[in-house]
Amino acid sequence: MSVLRASSFGCEPQALDRFLRSLEDQQLETLKYQWPFWARTEQVPPQGCWTSWLYLGGRGAGKTRAGAEWIRARVAKGLGRRIALVASTTADARDVMIEGDSGLLAISPDGERPDFQPSKRRLTWPNGAVATLYSAEKPDALRGPQHDTAWCDELAKWKYLEPAWNNLQLGLRLGAAPQQVITTTPRIIAALKAIMARGDTVVTRGTSYDNRANLAPAFFAEIIRRYEGTRFGRQELDAELLEDVAGALWTRRILDAVRLPHGAALPELSRVVIGVDPSGTRGSDERDSVGIVAAGKGVDGLGYVLADYTCSLSPAGWARRIAEAASAYRADCIVAEANFGGAMVESVVTTANPGVRIKMVTASRGKVVRAEPIAALYEQKRVKHAGTFPALEDQLMALTTDGYVGEGSPDRADAMIWALTELMLQDNGMEPWFAMARAAGFKL
Repeated sequence: MSVLRASSFGCEPQALDRFLRSLEDQQLETLKYQWPFWARTEQVPPQGCWTSWLYLGGRGAGKTRAGAEWIRARVAKGLGRRIALVASTTADARDVMIEGDSGLLAISPDGERPDFQPSKRRLTWPNGAVATLYSAEKPDALRGPQHDTAWCDELAKWKYLEPAWNNLQLGLRLGAAPQQVITTTPRIIAALKAIMARGDTVVTRGTSYDNRANLAPAFFAEIIRRYEGTRFGRQELDAELLEDVAGALWTRRILDAVRLPHGAALPELSRVVIGVDPSGTRGSDERDSVGIVAAGKGVDGLGYVLADYTCSLSPAGWARRIAEAASAYRADCIVAEANFGGAMVESVVTTANPGVRIKMVTASRGKVVRAEPIAALYEQKRVKHAGTFPALEDQLMALTTDGYVGEGSPDRADAMIWALTELMLQDNGMEPWFAMARAAGFKL
């Protein structure tokens, strides 16, 4: 039996408008909460037996609404009694999944709307169903609790994806048929590919263009125009799962191989450096961030990427971020590129970081030349990542032998390369490239 949907009116918005105008006020209010009428095909839960529904969608594709409506329907049917709502951070879970424009509170009619207790991270529905908010930054919080239903939002950006996911799966054991929905913009990461490969996973896809009717015209006039046709746009707008770039200096396999297991202790660090890649702007353009990455060298001789503090702020703002990073990791040196306003950069960094040595460096060689010896260290497993850094890792995988093929500037990658160059390739005063080449056995 076919279901009447708004999409049934095809490309005739006038026909849909006539239909809506023919309804009484009470009918319109009722229809407002009838998700099957408004949903596009890919936003409707798939038929058949499955454990995981993976909805890969571009920015603004309607992923949040689809996830929230699935939870609402499962609660109404009595199938969802103990629910896990997992996001990248607790704030994301609250701001997007609960209180957002397409979140659980907004899409629920009177009589079905859950009560939200922020202090307890808990939603309680009138029928007794309970949902708890979890942050992927604290995967151990998912160790122990049991659930029959789960919604994982923007899984591809979770900091501790694998431990958070594994703990959630071990607790998804209540009820006759526990299920979960994953709503995310795709990234090539091993965990996401493994979920897609499972026999009990069903995948649907939606693009930013599919939801154009519900997005601001300015979004398409500016944001879409800026990114469409680029590799970044194919991922973030078209929801394509892009494989490694040809000629990439870093691949997903390399990055996954150097990641420390969650909870693994760092060795004693003999040095910590904060790498800084200034943008040369006032911080008003989100495409021109200031790269700020903390890295250390262990007593074991290995390099460790510790944290990404990259931001898009005013000079005073990003100088404070550098100070936060330097204080948090007790850095002994800040290495900043001098090509963009060197004197100004040195001045604001020094003012915000009294007592910390500032080293200004000039990019006399191209990005690829600076990146290649650091990439070689990764291949030798002489650099480790103390966590997952999605934005930084995306930039690393877009650095190729022919240049940078990502969107904007590789600010995070540049900052990391400056830090690791200072830590790993400055011994004996030799230039980084020649030091690395000799270490690799080349005769110079």
